[in-house]
Amino acid sequence: MAEEISRETFDHLVHLAALELEGQEAEYIRKQLNLQLKSVRELQSIPVGEDIPPARHGVPFPPEISAPPRKDEWLPCPVSDQIVKQAPQTEDRYFVVPEIPHTRLE
Repeated sequence: MAEEISRETFDHLVHLAALELEGQEAEYIRKQLNLQLKSVRELQSIPVGEDIPPARHGVPFPPEISAPPRKDEWLPCPVSDQIVKQAPQTEDRYFVVPEIPHTRLE
């Protein structure tokens, strides 16, 4: 299998994502990503006739057998104060996160 994601490309992506990975961990993830890309290529190679419409899934789920959408309603979180107290830094009940330095890609 020709590797789609080289070590150099993976290292660059890890740097951009500001991740800290150990050597074995990084290599494992890179190999897993390459295996996923291989699976996608295999799926893309399956011939699909023009008469087959695109679908989200293979099982028809028409409205007459579907449950109606539930009403979207807001419910307060009973432990929100406890959650906010766990944050290292807050401002007006918002979490303050450190800025991650970014480099511009050309």
